[in-house]
Amino acid sequence: MYRSFAAAFVLCVAFAACDADGGRDGGDPSYTASSTAAEERMNGIAESYVKAVLAVGEYDDGYVDAYYGPASWPDEVAAATPALDEVASRISALLDTVRTIDVGDADAVLQLRRDYLEKQLEAVGARIEMLQGRQFAFDDEAQALYDASPPRHDEAHFRIVLDSLEEILPGGEPLVERLDRYRADFVIPAERLDTVFQAAIAEARQRTREHIALPDDERFVLEYVTNQPWSGYNWYQGEATSLIQINTDLPIHIERAIDLAAHEGYPGHHVYNALLEQRLVRDRGWVEFSVYPLFSPQSLIAEGTANFGIRVAFPGDDRVAFARDVLFPLAGLDPARAAEYFRVLDLLDRLGYAGNEAARRYLDGEIDGEEAAEWLSTYALMAPERARQRVRFFDTYRSYVINYNLGQDLVREWIERQGGTEDDPARRWEVFGELLASPRLPSGLQ
Repeated sequence: MYRSFAAAFVLCVAFAACDADGGRDGGDPSYTASSTAAEERMNGIAESYVKAVLAVGEYDDGYVDAYYGPASWPDEVAAATPALDEVASRISALLDTVRTIDVGDADAVLQLRRDYLEKQLEAVGARIEMLQGRQFAFDDEAQALYDASPPRHDEAHFRIVLDSLEEILPGGEPLVERLDRYRADFVIPAERLDTVFQAAIAEARQRTREHIALPDDERFVLEYVTNQPWSGYNWYQGEATSLIQINTDLPIHIERAIDLAAHEGYPGHHVYNALLEQRLVRDRGWVEFSVYPLFSPQSLIAEGTANFGIRVAFPGDDRVAFARDVLFPLAGLDPARAAEYFRVLDLLDRLGYAGNEAARRYLDGEIDGEEAAEWLSTYALMAPERARQRVRFFDTYRSYVINYNLGQDLVREWIERQGGTEDDPARRWEVFGELLASPRLPSGLQ
């Protein structure tokens, strides 16, 4: 039987040197274990880590993005309701312990597991500090929570792309207004939305299953919602099941069908979570992967693979061809305009880091919310209502924004270094699948 979470806190805080299961390790920092002993120690740390994440979730609504571990643990933690100071002390003790573990000649995946536990625990500690009132600078917060240092770009970097778009969309109005009017021709009519999305999901699923073995019973439910700060969200339920929600507050353009089908579904978040559950939790018994703390290094891997997964599933011209031949007709749009439209989208993709710059300036107090929305309209070419929605995203998720663009770039570069280039799609799928089912960290991609 497991001891209660509160009892584990009391015991382990009381001793300077404490194993994750509450036992003494002798306080010897040079302790070297065999791979079997190292894994046993990590199993104990993993249980305490999961319960610590659940405890933080009692204070931070939305922190626990997914949980499919032992059913009794959330109730056990909620009943104990440890104070944040206690959770922080426990995290510190767990970090002291995990840093003494030497996996010796263990396989590389076990070393990745040890490193993963350390970085995830550090991120939990940083999030607790934030809940207790600490104000991190944007860059420091990104490093503390996501194990990555976001790059900086000035206005000149984005002006190069904006000048190219000026040539494609000439006129006297502000560029953001010209773009918004142009893109209005590519909005999916509300009455056709589900038909288009179901077609995109089916195609993404088929392409993914040709390369990645998924659980036979994997599935998800698709819902359309409103009044959210995000455009789409995957709520992983465990047992290879996801609830995917699409926000219909704003018009949905045709490319979002492919992007959301791949990002939220195949081979994105749904596949990522299903593989972690199957290969690490069930096959290896690594319980730390039964909980997903949103503000942690795991999110950079999750968002980076989900974004890059769009290009993996629809490489080269496949994205344009599928949209032109299947989705445009289903949506009642003119297929002859598909190629031009996706050339514009490729340029817009190069403005992705403008969102990071707006978030950095806003969250560091250099500009207010109205100025942040204006920055997004000017340099990310977001229509005013979409820019205001993005600022609300900053308010809720803060430096999380780096996980989409920086995450995608780190994932792409790492996969290409392993030989997973666009001209070798089989190898790219292979490496991509390996990354999805591994405990690799953002810093391990660099």
